[in-house]
Amino acid sequence: MRALTNFFVKIAQRYLPDAYLFAIILTFVAYVAALIWTDKGPIDLIMMWGGGLWGLLAFSMQMALILVTGHALASSKPVKAILRWLAQIPQNNVQAVVMVVLVSGAANFLNWGFGLVVAALLAREVASTGRRVDYPMLVAAGYSGFVMWHGGISGSIPLAIATKGHIVEKLTGIIPVSETIFAPWALAITWGVILTLPILFYFIAKSKSDDELIIIDPELVKESMAEEVPVVEEKTPATALENSVIINYVFALMGVIWLVKHFMDKGFDLNLNVVIGIFLIAGVILHKTPINYVKAVNEAIKGAGGIALQFPLYGGIQGIMVSSGLAAVIATGFTSFATEVTFPVFTFLAGGLINMFVPSGGGQWAVQGPINIPAAMEIGVAPAKVAMSIAFGDSWTNMLQPFWALPLLGIAKLKVKDIMGYCMMTLIWSGVIIVLGLLIF
Repeated sequence: MRALTNFFVKIAQRYLPDAYLFAIILTFVAYVAALIWTDKGPIDLIMMWGGGLWGLLAFSMQMALILVTGHALASSKPVKAILRWLAQIPQNNVQAVVMVVLVSGAANFLNWGFGLVVAALLAREVASTGRRVDYPMLVAAGYSGFVMWHGGISGSIPLAIATKGHIVEKLTGIIPVSETIFAPWALAITWGVILTLPILFYFIAKSKSDDELIIIDPELVKESMAEEVPVVEEKTPATALENSVIINYVFALMGVIWLVKHFMDKGFDLNLNVVIGIFLIAGVILHKTPINYVKAVNEAIKGAGGIALQFPLYGGIQGIMVSSGLAAVIATGFTSFATEVTFPVFTFLAGGLINMFVPSGGGQWAVQGPINIPAAMEIGVAPAKVAMSIAFGDSWTNMLQPFWALPLLGIAKLKVKDIMGYCMMTLIWSGVIIVLGLLIF
């Protein structure tokens, strides 16, 4: 365990470039692969890339808001008090990483956006206690809980096929979440990974001697709270409005009413926009005044640079993969020789590979669903199992793909190479459990 972990950590530190360069390299790989395996010409592919650059703009804004509103919420006194209380529980590095990965896994099962933010903030808070903990390992443990998000309540693929009008409805009809997310076999795989990741990180942390720990100055991860900044401006009608508790809470009340009505009408519909709304409204309430929340957001926005820079590049990669047909070639190639028993496994592996280039659950389902579902039905594999195999593959290789780590790294103030060595261990561990689960069930 020690040798394998150290090997991956050293490889990542030495050879893994910044996440921006990683995205550029993936662009070149997708371009060359499309030239080889599709009939599209060089200029055609460049136009597909250019056309796709802006395909994730709305999603980029959502991700930036997840980071900013989650970060701002956590800088409020009540939330920091809760995180500080949790951070006091572990007494050493082993206990810290075990707690963080378990909390992260459970939080990501509820909602992936919530899970990413909670994991980063908890890791940062533990590091700020002054205990001898390995900070990159802590953050990697927090990100590792994200590996099974697509088996959770916010999984976009199982939620899509449970909704009227999905892309393969004519073949499968509506597939309820009782057959996907909450099917016993799917829960066994999802929680089999979540509940054993603490075992993995126990041995990873245990294998590191005390003098090998990468310990950072607690002050580097501490941040001032907006409420504690004294107001030194002259008292004017403008500053009175900025510090008005009444205006703040009337505005927040509108948001609370919207949320209550939303859940009353639609049940537990915790989509990405609703999560952002919860973070926003809760942050407004807990910061007490409008100006305090403004200050908290101004501090939080500093970590969103990676999202603004890199998400358009992944939109371009997705444009090449989908428009050229390369993603379809990969999906078909993996399953063309599969049997009834192995079909879900090959679908999972294809999903993992495609996810490296199309890091969007909805985008990936649009590519794989219409190809894999008919093929599966011909050989007698249940559509629900195929959909979950794609979903598991989509989240699995996030341990190699920095796309989803950007919000977490923005909060943690680390680079992708600081955590990817440990995430490789998570990739191997979870991959074995998922493949065995798909074969056994």
